[in-house]
Amino acid sequence: MKAKRIIISGGGTGGHIFPAIAIANALKAIDPATEILFVGAAGRMEMEKVPAAGYKIIGLEIQGIQRKSIWKNIMFPVKLMLSVRRSVDIIKDFKPDAVVGVGGYASGPLLYAASVRKIPYLIQEQNSYAGITNKWLGKHAKKICVAFDGMEKFFPADRIIKTGNPIRKDSVNIAGKQMQALELFKLSAFKKTILVTGGSLGAGTLNKSIMAGLAKLIDADVQVIWQTGKFYYKGIIEKLVESINPNIKVLEFLNRMDLAYAAADVIISRAGAGTIAELYMVKKPVILVPSPNVAEDHQTKNALALVQEHAAVFIPDRDAEEKLVDKAIELLNDKDLQKKLSTNIAKMAMPNADEVIAREVFKMIK
Repeated sequence: MKAKRIIISGGGTGGHIFPAIAIANALKAIDPATEILFVGAAGRMEMEKVPAAGYKIIGLEIQGIQRKSIWKNIMFPVKLMLSVRRSVDIIKDFKPDAVVGVGGYASGPLLYAASVRKIPYLIQEQNSYAGITNKWLGKHAKKICVAFDGMEKFFPADRIIKTGNPIRKDSVNIAGKQMQALELFKLSAFKKTILVTGGSLGAGTLNKSIMAGLAKLIDADVQVIWQTGKFYYKGIIEKLVESINPNIKVLEFLNRMDLAYAAADVIISRAGAGTIAELYMVKKPVILVPSPNVAEDHQTKNALALVQEHAAVFIPDRDAEEKLVDKAIELLNDKDLQKKLSTNIAKMAMPNADEVIAREVFKMIK
């Protein structure tokens, strides 16, 4: 039998790219002969991350709609039309048996072109609230793989499969790593530890909130692994230069996410779908502070899906500077609530999402 040919389209953020790469790896694990081509947005991070993972990628000259600036949208219709035309050419040249869309700017034109060319496609919707593009594309998708319940309000119910979100498995493999983690971050095994992570770019609200409550954390003798993100790191270090405390570990980026998770007693995080999928697997008490600066406020909806299951503490972004540190210290001192949150978040884990989605792609081709 000839090798299957599959295009995976989307990107823009790690939340789209890492699931895409995980699906590609799962496809190759099931059938190593599978030929995979990625299609992303030129200039976005997938153009670097995908080749680093060993896959070929083509970039489309596409952008998203800029909600805060009308002028930045002037070229959007032209870029969209050109991207659809380029997508049709890519499909003609590569002749895929199926297409997978993971969300992001490039996903729309490519999946639309696939529908025009009668190529079956699957959508992997990471969030609890589907965006406009995916809702529209879902009408013609063969399968829609989702991570949250209640998605039939966005997609045809008979084509929805709850698979969970693919994750970077090396990031959540924390078993037996606590001592290694404490050694890496130079932390004490006799003190409680909070991990604060706003993703690779960082989160301004989380950083302001930790800064505002720093004295309380130091007074409580709490250790903090504080991942600031590259945009905020220098400014925070400059502010802390005279008041740095050995309990507070300030890092621009976490190269060993597994060890950061392993060291933590409580985790403070944004509520991106990819991060939540990792938190399910880590099984530790978490406080979610959703970013309000995302389409359809989907991070708040993601967080509320956990709150509904008593699997996370939720603090709105607008309240974080005033309440976050107090709530974190309170949670550190409440063993019963910690146990309840850990037990309930563990129940939501779907560890083999990448393989389940890959098998659905192959079924779709047959």
